[in-house]
Amino acid sequence: MVLFFTSNDEDLIRHEVRAYTQLSSAHVYLRMPEGMEWTAIPEALVEDCAQLVKAHSIEGNKKNNITVIYTPHANIKRFYIKERKNEIMNRLNKTKEERDVDFETERQKRERAEGRKKKEHALQQKKETLEAKRHYKEQAAAKDYSHLFSDEAIAEAQREKQRQARLQATKRAQDDDEQAWDSDDSFM
Repeated sequence: MVLFFTSNDEDLIRHEVRAYTQLSSAHVYLRMPEGMEWTAIPEALVEDCAQLVKAHSIEGNKKNNITVIYTPHANIKRFYIKERKNEIMNRLNKTKEERDVDFETERQKRERAEGRKKKEHALQQKKETLEAKRHYKEQAAAKDYSHLFSDEAIAEAQREKQRQARLQATKRAQDDDEQAWDSDDSFM
C-alpha cells in the first residue's frame, strides 16, 4: 500500500531518500529538488519523516527513544526519536492520500522530463560553443595578414594606386592651369 503525505516542506519531497527503523518495515521515501544534497534536508522535514516511520511501525509506535536511519543508497545517517509527537502525526494524517500508483509510468514521466532538460541544456551549450567558435574565427580573420597577399588583394591594391595617381595628376594639372591664369601681369 502506498500512502502520500504533504509536509510543510512539500517542495523538498521530490528525490528519493529512504527512512526506516530496525523494528519493522515502515519506509518513507522523500524526493528532493534537483541538485539538492541529501545532507541539506531541513531538520523539520527529517522530523516529519521520522515521525511517519515511527507511527507506521508496529513495534516502533509502542516504544520511545528509537533511532530512525535514513539513507540515500549506501550512505547511512541516524536520526534519534525520543517519543511520538501526536501534533506532527495529526498534521500529516490530515494530508494523507491513498492512491494506486503506476510506478513505471511515474518513472518514465520523470525520466522524460529530465531528458528534456538535459537536451535543452546540451542544445544551449552547443549554441554557445558555435557562437564562441564563430567569434574566434572572426577575430582570427581580422588579425590574419594572409588575405593581403592574395591575387585579388594585390590587383585591388594596384588599381587603387593607379586611381590615386590619376587623381593626383588631374589635381596637378588643375593647379598648373590656375597658376597660369593667376600669373603676375603687372609689367603691362
